[in-house]
Amino acid sequence: MAGGGDTPELVAAVGNAEAIGFIGAAYLTPEQIASTAASVKERTLQPFGINLFAPVAKASKVGATLARQRVKPYYEELGIPMPEHLEPPEDGFEAQLDAVLKSGARCLSFTFGHLPSHAIALAKSSNMVVMGTATTVSEAIELEQSGVDCVVAQGSESGGHRGSFSVPFESGMVGTMALVPQIVDAVRIPVIASGGIMDGRGIAAALALGASAVQLGTAFLTTHEAGIANVYKEAILSARDDDTRITRAFSGRPARGIVNRFMREVEADGTAASILPFPMQNALTRPLRTASAKAGRSEFLSLWAGQGTRMARRLAAKELVLALVWETNTALAHAKAEVERFNR
Repeated sequence: MAGGGDTPELVAAVGNAEAIGFIGAAYLTPEQIASTAASVKERTLQPFGINLFAPVAKASKVGATLARQRVKPYYEELGIPMPEHLEPPEDGFEAQLDAVLKSGARCLSFTFGHLPSHAIALAKSSNMVVMGTATTVSEAIELEQSGVDCVVAQGSESGGHRGSFSVPFESGMVGTMALVPQIVDAVRIPVIASGGIMDGRGIAAALALGASAVQLGTAFLTTHEAGIANVYKEAILSARDDDTRITRAFSGRPARGIVNRFMREVEADGTAASILPFPMQNALTRPLRTASAKAGRSEFLSLWAGQGTRMARRLAAKELVLALVWETNTALAHAKAEVERFNR
């Protein structure tokens, strides 16, 4: 959960509850990756993971002037300066990877494409489990062939950025219930189900479909340890099941979030004309989002969330993990009882 939701306290609490917490390091500098990992290790002896974005092609600056003009009124409304530089450092990924390899993390997960072959080899030589994100069967097969140890099957219900990389994102909008068993049938490596899973019923369903594990994001954003602004937590807790949609307005890449003023107004102008490609649009809107969070104004925040928002709970992370375990066992026991009743 890149962007501050995954505090060291949250990652460690999840680990201490015998699940696996991940540091979303895509926007962190190498120094921040090192310090965050060290902070996690101060709080737990349990394994943890780190997530990165796979390297992306350099974005075109075409349309930058129009995109700046489109968001300028919001910067003026909040009384903050617009960013001058939108391009990430040339060696950003390699420097991040080096920090991850030295961090002590046991897992490296990634999204937005393939990792370079040398990155996978280096991670494995450091005894790290490597996990890639797929939104279609074909992407899962590509990831398996690239050498990953596990594949995360990201259903269309997922909050945040879509991980599609070899198909248009529209083609990757396959629901979790349909996607997981098809990927399980197509690959020989473990499959981790992701998307819309908020409680033990969802976990039990994913296991029944053949998943070896599940990945939850939105469910942990409303925990006490999550580092997002309180207005963001309240937006999730009060959202209906139909309050989210896919947008490019905040980052330039399709992502699912709760609809708000910024999303509506920027999209109304036409995405092709006023939205830059990722990661330039993300850099253009980041100061706006940061100031909005400090001001307690949700209308300019990227309120990333999946479609299971009605099931969100305000709990400590440990309490949530324990509840998920109990609910999963209860759901599996119920399913077993129903099968036995059917077979009588």
